[in-house]
Amino acid sequence: MTSYDDLTVGVADIVAPSRQARALASALRVGWRPMADRLSGRFVSLTVLRMALEHSTRLLRPHPGVRIEELTRTGSSGAPITGEWVRPPAPHAGAILYLHGGGYAFCSPRTHRTLTSRLAAGTGLPVLVPSYRLAPEHPFPAAFEDAMEAYRWLLTALPPSRIVIAGDSSGGHLAAALVGEACRSGLPAPGGVVLFSPWVDLSCELSVLSDRENRDPFISPALARHFGRLYVGDHDDWSDPRLSLLDCTGLDLPPFLIQVAEQEVLRGEAERLAEALTESGNSCELQVWPGQIHVFQLFDRLFPEARAAVRDASAFIRAAVGADTTEEAA
Repeated sequence: MTSYDDLTVGVADIVAPSRQARALASALRVGWRPMADRLSGRFVSLTVLRMALEHSTRLLRPHPGVRIEELTRTGSSGAPITGEWVRPPAPHAGAILYLHGGGYAFCSPRTHRTLTSRLAAGTGLPVLVPSYRLAPEHPFPAAFEDAMEAYRWLLTALPPSRIVIAGDSSGGHLAAALVGEACRSGLPAPGGVVLFSPWVDLSCELSVLSDRENRDPFISPALARHFGRLYVGDHDDWSDPRLSLLDCTGLDLPPFLIQVAEQEVLRGEAERLAEALTESGNSCELQVWPGQIHVFQLFDRLFPEARAAVRDASAFIRAAVGADTTEEAA
């Protein structure tokens, strides 16, 4: 049996999930998932949900030693770029553009500081986390445009090979869409892409099928579909490549690392994206983490598997940008 006190443990070493991971999955399966199924988006108050998430995540401290700096800039198109920098003590040249998840409708740079601060510490790179506009007030392509504006701004200061784009859940969808569009439009591609539990199919057709075979303790496909529709809004072309991610034909993309939880309903989508990338001749490493839940990497201070996964992602990022750095002690 793997010892989770061993900080060198990786996905290939895991025999069974830790007690902490099993406890959280069980609690969500019994307490959250039945309620999410009943809601299905019909009685969800986004105002309450946003406030609850912002306040609850204040209890999750960022990695010690990092510095949080507010960002307000004007992009090349004149549009504002807001968000925050998460800076390690001695930053190296380069940056991670991190796009937070939250169904395109909630969460913020603050809610994801446990993860972004750990990436900053583990890579030695500053992490830019933009506050992109949220649905339904700002439907597609608002979030996409904000993410692209942040990437264009980074390109004015850094060579593309020193930038990695990362994101989780809907932020993973946004990250993959941004990289694909950059390649289609002639923008320089980043050095690499890291996706944590990416939401690949906003229509949720794939997740509905997956959930019948392996019930996710956390994500309700019906509720996810509701948020997908809020983001897409009146845009009726679901084949738009900024929404549909599985056609990688003809795209010369940078290396991808995809981490997904074994138990989550988005696992099938992540596997389909990995297949599409490799079949089109692009490089993709897919990690399926046993016994974990959606974006378990956020629980870096609670789960040994989360620490191991973020360490793997940090190593991938350092290799992608050619950084000669060593990870800080966890």
